[in-house]
Amino acid sequence: MYWTLELASHLEDAPWPATKDELIDFAIRTGSPLEVVENLQELEDEGETFDTIEEIWPDYPTKDDFFFNEDEY
Repeated sequence: MYWTLELASHLEDAPWPATKDELIDFAIRTGSPLEVVENLQELEDEGETFDTIEEIWPDYPTKDDFFFNEDEY
């Protein structure tokens, strides 16, 4: 399983929190690339829900990862 920013971005609008099956269904319905569906299928399925994309891919960049000062705008 490998994630890239481009692949993970297809899950930004997923209905969080979501189970593995819900995420797979969302990815298929929204026309995500096959790699996204395959990555989701490789997740361990213990019946748990994922609250955010960071639980699937901890390296997913957040707003805090970018160096800009919001106060300037």
